[in-house]
Amino acid sequence: MKKIILYFALLLPVLANAQVGGNGVFQFLNLTNSARVASLGGNNISIYDDDLNLAFHNPALLNDSMNNKLVLNYVSYFADVSFGYASYANSYKNWGTFALGIHYVNYGDFIAANEMGIITGTFSAADYSFNIMWSKDITDKISGGISMIPIYSHLETYTSLGLAFNAGVTYHTKDDFSASFLLKNMGAQLKPYYEGHTENLPFDIQMGVSKKLAHAPFRVNLTAHHLHKWDLRYDVPNSTSNNIFNEEEDEPKIDITGILDNSMRHLIFGLEFLPLKSFYTAFSFNYMRHQELKIYEKAGMVGFSWGFGLKLKKFGISFGRSSYHLAGGSNHFSFNLNLNNMGQKKVKKVN
Repeated sequence: MKKIILYFALLLPVLANAQVGGNGVFQFLNLTNSARVASLGGNNISIYDDDLNLAFHNPALLNDSMNNKLVLNYVSYFADVSFGYASYANSYKNWGTFALGIHYVNYGDFIAANEMGIITGTFSAADYSFNIMWSKDITDKISGGISMIPIYSHLETYTSLGLAFNAGVTYHTKDDFSASFLLKNMGAQLKPYYEGHTENLPFDIQMGVSKKLAHAPFRVNLTAHHLHKWDLRYDVPNSTSNNIFNEEEDEPKIDITGILDNSMRHLIFGLEFLPLKSFYTAFSFNYMRHQELKIYEKAGMVGFSWGFGLKLKKFGISFGRSSYHLAGGSNHFSFNLNLNNMGQKKVKKVN
């Protein structure tokens, strides 16, 4: 484990390209497919429990309580776009916990036309990633995990291949406190869509903290993202100066409002209400999503998310709703199956 962590640390300067949404290839890797994570703002890398969906976001969260469990997710997105995820985990005493998953995005059918505007047929587009995850306890409080993610993308007649890696470390205690550090989407585009035009992957450095309150049924979550890039605001083109006499202008003052705004863009706030072990509701606020997608005249609930879930002995279901715009949001559905309890029958005792 120490050698693996050192290996990724040495590669970090090569793999870390400062870029955010819109720059780079395979942006679908950042889509949230879990209903629970969607209700927590679209990203959470620190909750340490038995939810296999969490390992998709941080392989260090993969643990033996996820052994022999299966998850299936479906998301109704925008403009007939849909995507989903399926994963299965198995734990081995001396080797740690392994999981396999497949993440897909179906962009639907498109009308094909030539340069004269004459319709020639239809074409489709889709992205796929295959998640191979492994995690092992380093100590009784620290676990480390790595995921290898082969990528295949098909857009009309263009195809692309890539390989990404996630590496994370999680610290967790018995009093329901956990903290994580994650290097996300390290790797490269192996085959570009168009020869000679290779793009970078959407690399990210993240940290997260989760804490369940000791005397109240709440868990608070804080996730920080894009820690390798301070300024997450869009560049504003320089306006033409009105100083026609070429006089020296005063030095710009420190923009406190801008500093606070940019700092908040790195953070996602989440809260879970846990009245029962088998039921939860969640609420969150993604400030960056709120700032980028709101309408200034009426922000509404843009950036807010909510959801709920029910976990029984053999299976569980959950729903998440994320608000992206006044025009609508995305609906997330998750189903998990505990194969350890399947086929078990209660045996009545005979006196």
